[in-house]
Amino acid sequence: MADRDGYAPQTGFSGDFPAARDPKTSAAWLTHCYGTIGVGRDVDVDSGGGTELYVVIGASPRWLDRNITVVGRVMQGMELLSTLPRGTGALGFYEKPEQRVPVKSIRLAAEVPAAERTNLEVLRTDTPTFAALIESRRNRRDEWYKVPAGYIDVCGVPIPVRTVGSAAAK
Repeated sequence: MADRDGYAPQTGFSGDFPAARDPKTSAAWLTHCYGTIGVGRDVDVDSGGGTELYVVIGASPRWLDRNITVVGRVMQGMELLSTLPRGTGALGFYEKPEQRVPVKSIRLAAEVPAAERTNLEVLRTDTPTFAALIESRRNRRDEWYKVPAGYIDVCGVPIPVRTVGSAAAK
């Protein structure tokens, strides 16, 4: 993206993931934007075994970039996760077991039998349509906006996903 970024020399998209990179070191990483799924860990960088996952349900915690492994993103159902109650402890953690809301079931799309999957279509990030979306978000010109920002952060660009085919009728 042409816009500056406070966390990386360059940002953009790798497939349908917001990403960043440092051309000087050839390092590249997925960014912590809304809907990102990451692996929880302890202090040791290799302590995340994949049994504890988290989803970014609020502001984009970009300071976690390169500190916690990003393993995916929520394609559908963020409204269900983002409405879970926060705990009363620091950072919204639950202080008492009765505050916890268990997630009873979650499946990767690849684990759902093909006949039961919701057919999703994701806008490709390497198209003129996506470039136009970025520009429209960078410089909003509808009546409500009096001063276009002229800037957008990589996490401020939603990647459109829609239900298609027979699943759309469900």
